[in-house]
Amino acid sequence: MRLMPKSRIAIAALALLLTAGCAVGPNYKKPPAPQVGGYTPAPLTTTSSTPGVTAGEEQHIVEARDIPGEWWALFHSQPLNDLIERSLKANPDLKAAQAALLVAQENVRAQRGFYYPSVAAGFSAQRSKSSNELSPIPNANIFLYSLYTPQVSISFVPDVFGLNHRTVESLKAQEEQARFALAATHITLSSNVAAAAIQEASLRAQIAATHELITINTDMLQILRDQFAKGYASRLDVAQQESQLAQVAATLPPLMKQLEQNRDLLAVLAGGFPNQDLPEKFELASLQLPQELPLSLPSQLVEQRPDVRQAEENLHFASAQIGVARANRLPSFPLTADIGSAALGAANIFSAGSGFWDLAGSVTQPVFQGGTLLARERAARDAYIQANEQYRSTVLAAFQNVADTLHALKEDADALKTAAAAKDAASVTLDLAQKQFHTGYANYLALLNAEQMYQQALINLAQAQANRYADTAALFQALGGGWWNRPDVPKS
Repeated sequence: MRLMPKSRIAIAALALLLTAGCAVGPNYKKPPAPQVGGYTPAPLTTTSSTPGVTAGEEQHIVEARDIPGEWWALFHSQPLNDLIERSLKANPDLKAAQAALLVAQENVRAQRGFYYPSVAAGFSAQRSKSSNELSPIPNANIFLYSLYTPQVSISFVPDVFGLNHRTVESLKAQEEQARFALAATHITLSSNVAAAAIQEASLRAQIAATHELITINTDMLQILRDQFAKGYASRLDVAQQESQLAQVAATLPPLMKQLEQNRDLLAVLAGGFPNQDLPEKFELASLQLPQELPLSLPSQLVEQRPDVRQAEENLHFASAQIGVARANRLPSFPLTADIGSAALGAANIFSAGSGFWDLAGSVTQPVFQGGTLLARERAARDAYIQANEQYRSTVLAAFQNVADTLHALKEDADALKTAAAAKDAASVTLDLAQKQFHTGYANYLALLNAEQMYQQALINLAQAQANRYADTAALFQALGGGWWNRPDVPKS
């Protein structure tokens, strides 16, 4: 049947309306950057320095400077560079995050397919016999016949109220979450490797200090034994020195255990097994402390931190889900069409008069669902409020993280100065106590106290040096790690 021009226009207008539609629910609005002027009440510009001591350099804070993608290279340690780059290529957690991003991307592509009609082709062949009591079904007035039917079926649900649009939007937000999760995994991995390498260097320094103390106490014990044999020292003095040596020696196995476990951690972070010893060895003296540290503006931090960006995309997802829940309460307009041919013989499939077609449209409107759809929409709105508060909490935690790191940079720089002075003083005290004891001007108790002070001063100095390296690495991590400058982290 031919349609009149006005009818064609009406049908075309209706089809355009059904396919264009509108997206119900709120349009997502990106949260504004916090109106914060800094990270700490008093801005930090420069840390104190401790000349002549490893990791004692003065550090300057440079505001608004970009974070390099390979920030660990600022430590000028080739073993550290090699280990981190190897970890970024072989770590299974990073590969899992990359696969998760691919999954999310494919889910978006799959959902976008619903914007288009679904087309299916089919072919059926059957052999039938109708009852003699009934009229013959085929037009050829036969009771036994074969029927061949090729056909194409088309179905389409116009996105009138934006159900698919909001669903794609929510899946796209999940894709972005996966992308920022990959960036977060990248930063966490590089930071963990750097922290473990610094910890290894600290442990090696503490072990070296402990060996030095064992040597000092062993020599002192031999002197006391010689003096005891000559009657110049008491058995109590010898026993006390034996106890002191045993106490110092007892601190060595726990340090060795920590070192071995730390090496196991580095091996696993690099994607290997613990039985595969790493070629890299780390010492505090082989690391160079960066003297200029970048500090992103507060308005930039929310764009750089992957955890903040993940929370933001979670908010975007929650916003889109409101539209999904709302659209599910509104009518849908399925459209179907079939076109094909039916013939009694394979040779006549496409002959004149064998074709058929049909067009169908329907409207489906939820009427009563026991309050389910309304409750889901309310739950989606409540989930948006929850996601918004989680976003605010993540932003606050990010700013706290940066502030804590800045405080640590300042205080640990001062702590290193104090630890170095304490070590120098303890060294002088031990030297004088040893000389006075040998010449008889000091008793053994003063020497024992000097040894204990020197032991603690050496350990404290090694830990204070490691803290300065660790604080620097923590600042780069707190500011986002420069993932946006890395070629192996995909951009939006």
